[in-house]
Amino acid sequence: MSECLFCEIVAHELDADIVHETANTLAFRDIHPVAPVHVLVIPKKHVASSQELGAATGELLAELFETIKTVAEHADVDAGHRLVTNVGAAAGQTVPHLHFHVIGGRPLSWPPG
Repeated sequence: MSECLFCEIVAHELDADIVHETANTLAFRDIHPVAPVHVLVIPKKHVASSQELGAATGELLAELFETIKTVAEHADVDAGHRLVTNVGAAAGQTVPHLHFHVIGGRPLSWPPG
């Protein structure tokens, strides 16, 4: 997809601090972290948001969650972290490419936002 920031990162056209990669997923540090651990996990294939997920994307979703698990374990936050995805501009989605924020490394309050 043209002009998608995350697609450019997947294509290695833009630099990112990559922490994990699989055949279909990429995990990299957020450039504006809100906690000591703040990693974005994305599918390499362009998917605008979780609204596009369904039965046909089950294997991709499973691989995304395996990547999230690996990221949390390697960052030593597997015992406690927050997983966030925003859908649409009204919810704060600034890049229209599905991404999960893995946030941890400090106490997190509730409710967020």
